[in-house]
Amino acid sequence: MKRYIEGVDRSQGTLLPEQLDDWVHEDSPVRVVDVFVDELDLADLGFVRCEPSNTGRPGYHPSILLKLYIYGYLNRIQSSRRLEREAGRNIEVMWLVGRLVPDHKTIADFRRGNGGAIKKVCTGFVRLCREIGLLAKPSVAIDGSKFKAVNNRDRNFTKGKLDRRLAQIEESVARYLHQMDSADRQERDDIHAAKIERLQEKVERFRQEMVRLKEIEKEMLETPDQQISLTDPDSRSMATSGRGSGMVGYNTQTAVDTEHHLIVAHEVTNVGNDRAQLANMAKASKQAFDADHLEVVADRGYFNSEEVLACVEQKITVTMPKPMTSVNRIKGLFVKQDFRYLKDEDVYLCPAGERLIYRYTREEADLMIRRYWSSNCPSCAMRSKCTTSKYRRIQRWEQEHHLEAMQARLDADPDKMRQRRVTAEHPFGTIKSWMGATHFLTKRLPNVRAEMALHVLAYNMTRVMNIIGSKALMAAIRG
Repeated sequence: MKRYIEGVDRSQGTLLPEQLDDWVHEDSPVRVVDVFVDELDLADLGFVRCEPSNTGRPGYHPSILLKLYIYGYLNRIQSSRRLEREAGRNIEVMWLVGRLVPDHKTIADFRRGNGGAIKKVCTGFVRLCREIGLLAKPSVAIDGSKFKAVNNRDRNFTKGKLDRRLAQIEESVARYLHQMDSADRQERDDIHAAKIERLQEKVERFRQEMVRLKEIEKEMLETPDQQISLTDPDSRSMATSGRGSGMVGYNTQTAVDTEHHLIVAHEVTNVGNDRAQLANMAKASKQAFDADHLEVVADRGYFNSEEVLACVEQKITVTMPKPMTSVNRIKGLFVKQDFRYLKDEDVYLCPAGERLIYRYTREEADLMIRRYWSSNCPSCAMRSKCTTSKYRRIQRWEQEHHLEAMQARLDADPDKMRQRRVTAEHPFGTIKSWMGATHFLTKRLPNVRAEMALHVLAYNMTRVMNIIGSKALMAAIRG
């Protein structure tokens, strides 16, 4: 074919055999994976079978399987079966693992049996990022996102779901019984007999389904959170941002560096809300930075007085908005923000100019709450705009000055919430794009945590290569 670029004849022999190394570019990410894993002390990290057995068939060294997994997650190949295929046809993988082709079960068993060690590898890469100066500013944005589990929504049951399902079945059975009565009143022929038989089969299937659901309900009521998942027992039904929507999955928490968008800490839980996650994520982030002080920005879903106090005690400065849960604004009444606290006098000043003085302290939900009100409330001309009771009482947590300082920081820099959004949501979007619609491929919480650790490691490695380049990263790994 003239005037076209022509390929090499498939049957053409070569005088000298080509090396695999010739086909792998010197800046290829696969070389970074090779150098990174070779510098790890796998036995110290806790990988199993680092020492070969004296008997039996020889196995694969853990470094081979770890390299294969890191390469796979870097290139959006998470399935063990796909990794097995890549090992037999992908030149980069052949170069990386020395033309070994582990079977998919061996590959899957490695991830299942080394979850804790894989998490340590991810933590070690974050430490490397700190050593090369990419984590110079101790500031993170913390956020959580729901990731789908293997478990389908129809295979997850809560008390509400079961009650609705049983009600639907009872309604369907009643409808079919009514149709059977109507068919019985018709003239008997082959058509009506076949119809009655079909209806009887449907009713019987529904009754068997009711028996099955009753057994599931009995088992579900014995669980601590009264929820059961049949495919992945650790997954849970969780609400999402869309109204009336939800998924069966896991809640993934990340703390993202505000300067380079590196994930410095992460965790996977099966708790559907973020209220108890702030302190743990903030402490893990501070440890990752190895800093005396840390700045954290989060959304209102993390607001919890005790969590904020735990951060203050660890020298962690938190900035996040306080959720407005009072219904007084909807009713047209004054809210707590309309009352001004005078710290020196320990009184509140109401919109009418009256002083609400301290009355007593009471423990509520493990918090010491102080109560304030004014004796002039009954005769106040603005009482109808303030309360429907005789007195308007204001309550104040003993450590509320920390919450007020947090609100003051947000008022002084309202762009903090925008910074949180563009920082924390970027990694989630990237990782979910890599995962695809199915999200997690493994079952049970320990395996899901190992899978997420590989995603985070691949994300961080890609970010660092984009920032400083592959050669610089390999040089830093070698020390």
